[in-house]
Amino acid sequence: MNILVVRGLEILDSRGNPTLWTKIVLEDGSIGEFEVPSGASTGVHEAHELRDGTEAFNGKGVSKAVENVERIAQQIEGKSFSQKELDDYLIQLDGTNNKEFLGANAILGVSVAFAKAMAQYYQLPLHEYLHRIVYDKKFSLKTHQKKPQVTPFANVVNGGLHSGNGLQVQEFMLVPNLGDFYKNTQAIAETYQNLKTLISKQYGSEATGLGDEGGFAPPISTPEEALDLLQEASKNAGYENEMFFAIDAAATDFYDEKSQKYEIIKGKFYDYKQLTSYYNSLLEKYNLISIEDPMAEDDFKGFSYFMKHVSNLGYTNPVTQSKKPLVVGDDLLVTNPQRIKTAKSKKLCNALLLKINQIGTLTQSIEAFSLADNAGWHTTVSHRSGETTDTFIADLAYALSSSIKLGAPARGERVAKYNRLLKIYQQ
Repeated sequence: MNILVVRGLEILDSRGNPTLWTKIVLEDGSIGEFEVPSGASTGVHEAHELRDGTEAFNGKGVSKAVENVERIAQQIEGKSFSQKELDDYLIQLDGTNNKEFLGANAILGVSVAFAKAMAQYYQLPLHEYLHRIVYDKKFSLKTHQKKPQVTPFANVVNGGLHSGNGLQVQEFMLVPNLGDFYKNTQAIAETYQNLKTLISKQYGSEATGLGDEGGFAPPISTPEEALDLLQEASKNAGYENEMFFAIDAAATDFYDEKSQKYEIIKGKFYDYKQLTSYYNSLLEKYNLISIEDPMAEDDFKGFSYFMKHVSNLGYTNPVTQSKKPLVVGDDLLVTNPQRIKTAKSKKLCNALLLKINQIGTLTQSIEAFSLADNAGWHTTVSHRSGETTDTFIADLAYALSSSIKLGAPARGERVAKYNRLLKIYQQ
């Protein structure tokens, strides 16, 4: 089916910064629209997000990306593609290693809008269409996916670049294990409300303001204080035995390259061996099942040491059904197939955080997932701190039978993903 129209528009994301909206119309009238997310804590190896750098919007405008969507339109309107053919053509049009010419935001916007239009063309739910282009190379309309269980990771306490408190670690997440998505969502929502009450009592109502991803940022400074709050809130909500925890250390942000040490708690500096021992103490004390980016993005020695010396869990990890915690690569991997191959060969992690805007096309995101899956890794599809109400990643997580990292059950752009998955399961 030929592409009839491609359009782009500058809109706002959840932080009030500009982002890109794209729309594709096929000749039969099928329509796909996508709103591109943006990150705050970004890996240096991520694909290039094109910003204007002018006075408008403090340099964060995306009018150049909009112009590049129009440039892409001139090349693809009137033509027919498969998803891979389109994405390969977009990469060729850009001509750089990191999508610096057209911008990863412009390329991704077109890539995902096309996928949505094609799902409508085939009269398939988006998650069903995505599942087939991932698992069925011939795209047979006779196959369909089985009902997977998507586990939510809910960021409810913020630190690092997502807050203004003294926490160096960036995110503390709830990971419920109640058997289905509805019950897991209920457990997150009830624990979240208990957490708000707990923080208000201990630190005052002013401490319950929300961060970029809907989490709270109380005036605390250590991971233990944050995990104690999650533990007590889970108990108060009645989920003491069903609630597990995860952290996103985002260790690049508290790593000093000169001394090669990590200031995970302000005033305390650890080398990678000492930091590993510290993480192990958290694993032994709390129901902690996942640590994301425990070391800086290019500290391969630190990641390798951590993988060799990280403690086994004293219980079964409900996400993987093993005794191993998830060691998740985000800034380490940036959803880049080459970085994933390197991490696999050097045994740097055992899980992928998949962010489609880190790499810039749907096809490359799928390739990243396939590499991780073939390595025996777990995958978690993730939102970004600068989000929109677009729910594409909810369908993607369902299609991949992966976990999903979607923030707290607050703020419209986060709740939209919860609600989309609830609707998918109901349907």
